[in-house]
Amino acid sequence: MLFRQIYEEGLAQGSYFIGCQAQGTAVVVDPRRDIQVYLEEAQKNGLKIVAVTETHIHADYLSGARELARATGAKLYLSDEGDENWKYRGLEGFDYQLVKDGDEIRVGNVTLTVVHTPGHTPEHISFLVRDGATATEPGFILTGDSVFVGDIGRPDLLEEAAGILGTADPGARRMFKSLKEKFLTLPDYVQVWPGHGAGSACGKGLGAVASTTVGYERRFAWWADYLAKDDEAGFVRALLSGQPEAPYYFAQMKRLNRDGMPILGELKEPHPFTPEQFQQKLAEGALLVDTRDKFAFAGGHLEGAINIPAGKSFSTWAGWLLPYDRDFILLASPGRVQELATQLVRIGLDRVVGYIPSLDGYVQGEFETVPQFTAAEAKALWERGEAVILDVRAADEHQALRIPGALNLHAGRVMKHLGRIPRDKPVVLHCLGGDRSSTAISALLAAGFTNVINLTGGIRAWQEHGFPTEKGEARQAVGA
Repeated sequence: MLFRQIYEEGLAQGSYFIGCQAQGTAVVVDPRRDIQVYLEEAQKNGLKIVAVTETHIHADYLSGARELARATGAKLYLSDEGDENWKYRGLEGFDYQLVKDGDEIRVGNVTLTVVHTPGHTPEHISFLVRDGATATEPGFILTGDSVFVGDIGRPDLLEEAAGILGTADPGARRMFKSLKEKFLTLPDYVQVWPGHGAGSACGKGLGAVASTTVGYERRFAWWADYLAKDDEAGFVRALLSGQPEAPYYFAQMKRLNRDGMPILGELKEPHPFTPEQFQQKLAEGALLVDTRDKFAFAGGHLEGAINIPAGKSFSTWAGWLLPYDRDFILLASPGRVQELATQLVRIGLDRVVGYIPSLDGYVQGEFETVPQFTAAEAKALWERGEAVILDVRAADEHQALRIPGALNLHAGRVMKHLGRIPRDKPVVLHCLGGDRSSTAISALLAAGFTNVINLTGGIRAWQEHGFPTEKGEARQAVGA
């Protein structure tokens, strides 16, 4: 058996390529939307992809299951578990089979046995993997978003992302049952390969190593004691507390992954614009996404541009802040353009119409800048009550340590709560070190705010000066 984890750092997402070398066939589990990596893996190993499947209807990225099935002619295997709200649709024209607990997907000597593991979502399934050429029992379990390394999938995303109220508590109880009756009944030696790693918003404490074992999680996972004591109520409270804010784009991903998304075919590389083409596209309503670092953006940028620096979290911040109904122009170096456009495609932001390599020669007149305050300057205004301090870190960071009286609104949520941000006095934004606040300020400037200022160095600089901080549960909140 050939077993490969294919990991995408930006989304902290793992997919799996499993082949039977004896029969020359392969199955792919939880593929991402840019499928070339799976086609290359198949070609390199002389295998034909004959089956494509996924663990659930994903929220954090667009699945490549349909894309890969269309490109290869492979059969789709999709969950038929869960309630009517989360049944797959839009499968006309595909060779597909809906599967339930206990069903098998056979690829040569390799067998994937479906295990219904609800909790993260009602339809969620895992796959026990058995190499029939060498063993009579499964040696692996692909857990998707049910069990991670050191953590488990959050059950509140249907409320957070899809707006289906009253699903978090029942989901947590289903997760308890899945762990008790499915996962913990497996032998300790079974390897656990999850759908996400550290950095994903699908849990709150995912480990940074690629895999674990049933035995290790049974002994060391934070939830293990609750299961050992059969403490369902305590488990539910612990699981639902402290979950990170869910990006708004998750709702879009849920809908498209359930109902179907456009088939891309070959990815097109964005082309460079001439100054005239650039200005024409701006006039037609295109949005400039400035991928330079925060210092370059602060020093001078096009009015209306949004700053999402190229890097590991580019796609996540794009999902937080970019609209799905507008064209985009990237400000990026030619060597990064294709990579950045692909990251956007992974979350369904397909409307990149071109790029410019710099602002020089493309923009006439003066550039807009980002006002900056040092910690001492911000403290002086704060002490006199002449400025609002807006903390754009996550809620748990704000609770752990904050500037007294600071308001809190996650940087990704500013565009949904513009009416709650004061316009009648200076608003000093901060995060930990200045990256998130710069991105949030760019969005507010693009929305017409003229009173926003970045705290250079973030709360870290504030602390280094020994300025006052506080901690605790009570906090002022601008909005959720």
